[in-house]
Amino acid sequence: MAEGKIIKALSGFYYVLSEGKLFQCRGRGVFRAQKITPLVGDDVVFEATSPMEGYIMKVHERKNELVRPPIANVDQAVLVFSAVEPDFSAVLLDRFLVLIESKNIRPLIVVNKMDLLTDKTKQVVEAYIHDYRRIGYDVIETSTVENSGVEQLIPYFSNKTSVFAGQSGVGKSSLLNAIRPDLQLKTNDISHHLGRGKHTTRHVELIEIGEGLVADTPGFSALEFNDIEENQLPTCFPEFVERSDECKFRGCTHIAEPKCAVKKALEAGEIPSYRYDHYVRFMEEIKERKTRY
Repeated sequence: MAEGKIIKALSGFYYVLSEGKLFQCRGRGVFRAQKITPLVGDDVVFEATSPMEGYIMKVHERKNELVRPPIANVDQAVLVFSAVEPDFSAVLLDRFLVLIESKNIRPLIVVNKMDLLTDKTKQVVEAYIHDYRRIGYDVIETSTVENSGVEQLIPYFSNKTSVFAGQSGVGKSSLLNAIRPDLQLKTNDISHHLGRGKHTTRHVELIEIGEGLVADTPGFSALEFNDIEENQLPTCFPEFVERSDECKFRGCTHIAEPKCAVKKALEAGEIPSYRYDHYVRFMEEIKERKTRY
């Protein structure tokens, strides 16, 4: 038996990359009884009589998995947001960041379409970029039209499995095409009638880029915190974690407790008010979910 990684799942088949060769496999029938669904990114053991005839025999334990998009064993999430068209959304970015942080996946923020900024919008977007860099996130500014910033991305992919994620229409496929023109991934501009992007990627597939694997994923704009508990949410905000030891109470939620270091930093302007507002909003959503279910 051989070992490999699932790089594509389509129409009931799993395409396994092993020692530079691709094998088309089906899952064992027993997986259904065991409630195991192989995912793109899974490290597997398989048997194959030919490149077109194989069976996945075992799925190794995952270090993490995402539901939307369905992918496992991710090292890094490249969160692509546009400066405009659609407008940069800090609340949507923070939703992505919370989900990524909760899975212990390294985030990389990419702000695309920087060429479309006007003097007025540039000031706003650059203020956001400054804030996220101050928190400690890596932020790369790109433009596929001007081909700027694209080369800065390539070293981040080395020896990692990365997932490209973000709202539809922000230019995820365009960025991948700029990095690897031979991919010729289908792209679409945003729908001006709907104010959001049209979905162009229909399935998850890992693509070899440099010394790593990168997934282009279907675009989506709704994110739920179904797997995140109240006590986990504060750990998904690095600037809160940095100050939590200074709070008077262990397990401080940074909302109603006195002598809270996070609220003190907020009042001092060390934490952006919109980040804290999003945190409170997300905490309320998690509490409402628990009440509902």
